[in-house]
Amino acid sequence: MAQPGVSEPQKALLAKIVMAGEPDVGKTAILRRYTQTSPTSQSPPASFITTVGIDFKVKTISLNDTTLRLQIWDTAGQERFRTMTTSYFRGAHGFVLVYDITNTESFQGITNWMKAIYEKADENVEVILLGNKCDNEAERVIPKQRGEKLAWEYGIPFFETSAKNNINIEHAFSVLAQEILDKSSCIPLNSDVVDLSESAQKRTCCKL
Repeated sequence: MAQPGVSEPQKALLAKIVMAGEPDVGKTAILRRYTQTSPTSQSPPASFITTVGIDFKVKTISLNDTTLRLQIWDTAGQERFRTMTTSYFRGAHGFVLVYDITNTESFQGITNWMKAIYEKADENVEVILLGNKCDNEAERVIPKQRGEKLAWEYGIPFFETSAKNNINIEHAFSVLAQEILDKSSCIPLNSDVVDLSESAQKRTCCKL
């Protein structure tokens, strides 16, 4: 019990999130937009080279009296990297599946990514679906209703996003983080060091 006048310290947890989807749908741009210093900035992110293999960024947020450190893995969508990419699905608490509203193949690929999640990830994992590049309405080929229908079939939240114009990025990650926090059976670890190496990729939430 906390002493009078002394507030309870926030719980500190670690959550692993994996971004997945076909090449060039904007996964890296979304991640950079979300983790940049000023998330409310309307300036478009810089151009990015296609991710080769795996990269990650970390963002710490406060949610329901909990400090939640999000370890967000940006995976390559190319087929030649698929085995390596899906190997990082193990131990994930959440997934951000992304397609490009101007690219039919990227939308069709979501089915295969969901199958990989079912096969490789924990059954309690949380998933959100993002239809990215909604700022490019003139080249849209996937109606918003198709994205909503697909998400409904999988029982997952859906958002149309724009990394360029900063549309729904913060909100989408907040919804995913809340669902992870609500459902996850976290195991606090007595360590002040967060290990981001591959050896740390097991199904835990870690005390910072």
